[in-house]
Amino acid sequence: MASASLKLSIALTCALLLSSACHGLQVGYYKKSCPRVEAIVRDEVKKFVYKNAGIGAGLIRMFFHDCFVEGCDASVLLDPTSANPQPEKLSPPNFPSLRGFEAIDAAKDAVEKACPGVVSCADIVAFAGRDAAYFLSRMTVKINMPAGRLDGRISNFTEALSNLPPPFFNITQLIASFAAKGLDTEDMVVLSGAHTIGVSHCSSFVSDRLAVPSDINTALAGILRRQCPANPTPANDPTVHQDVVTPNALDNQYYKNVLAHKVLFTSDAALLTTPTTTQMVLDNANIRGLWEDKFKKAMVKMGAIGVKTGNQGEIRRNCRVVNRY
Repeated sequence: MASASLKLSIALTCALLLSSACHGLQVGYYKKSCPRVEAIVRDEVKKFVYKNAGIGAGLIRMFFHDCFVEGCDASVLLDPTSANPQPEKLSPPNFPSLRGFEAIDAAKDAVEKACPGVVSCADIVAFAGRDAAYFLSRMTVKINMPAGRLDGRISNFTEALSNLPPPFFNITQLIASFAAKGLDTEDMVVLSGAHTIGVSHCSSFVSDRLAVPSDINTALAGILRRQCPANPTPANDPTVHQDVVTPNALDNQYYKNVLAHKVLFTSDAALLTTPTTTQMVLDNANIRGLWEDKFKKAMVKMGAIGVKTGNQGEIRRNCRVVNRY
C-alpha cells in the first residue's frame, strides 16, 4: 500500500512539475559515453554565431520549432525523400525562414568523429539552442540543459502548421497553444522574449500590422513601410530586424519594445491585452536579470516536451535522414 502511494505521489509530481528527470533526461547525460560532446557542440556553434548572429537566433528558434512538433526529437531536421516529400522543414512556419541547419550538421559531424553513434541529433539541437543563447547574451544566459532524447522517425508538413503558433495569434490562442505542450502562460511570455533577436520576413506582419489599423508605433510603422512591399510575395519578401534597438543581443529589450508598441507581430502586441501578461511584460522589462533567469528555466522545460525513449526513437547517423537498418 505504501509502495502504491509512493508511485502515485511521484506520478503527480511529474505531472505538476514537468520535471526533465521524469522524462529520462539528465544534466551530464553523456558524461561517460561521450564526455566532450557539450564542448564540441559549443565550439561549433560559436564559429557560426560569431560569423553571423542570425544563425544563433535561428538555432534558438529551431529548438522551439522542433519541440512543438512531435516533441523534441529532431524531426525538424529531416530532409524530403521520395517516401516523405513534405517534411516539417518545408512547411510555411519553417521554410524559407528557419536557419541553422548547417551548424547542426557541423556539430553532428564533429561529435560523430569523437563518439560514433552515441549522441542524438535531438540533443545536439537542444545543446545548440542553449549555446546560441549563451553567446548571444554575452555569456550571461547559462543553461544547464539535460539530455537523453532520441531522434524521431516522423516529420510531417501539416503537423508544423497545426502545432506552431503563427504570428497573428491573439492572447487566448497563444495561451492555449502553449498549454497544449505543457507550458503555462508565464512560459509563453518568457519564451516570446526570444524575439529580441533575429529577423522576420515582411509577409509575417504586413497584412495584420501595417495594412490595417493596429497599435504599432507610428514611427516604426513608417520605417517598416519603407522596407517592406505593400503586398509581399515569395519573390519579394525582405527581412527586417525584430528588435531594432539591440538586434544581435539576447536581452530583455523585447519587453521594453512591447511596452513601446515597437514590435512586429500581433502575437507580440497581444502580451499587453490581459492584466496578467501585461504585468509579466513590465517585470521582465524593469527587473534586472529576471527575464534571463526565467528564460533558462523555460528553455529546459520546453526541452522536455514529447521526449522519445526506447523503441520510440533512434540515434541518427545523419541528422537529415532516418537510419536504414
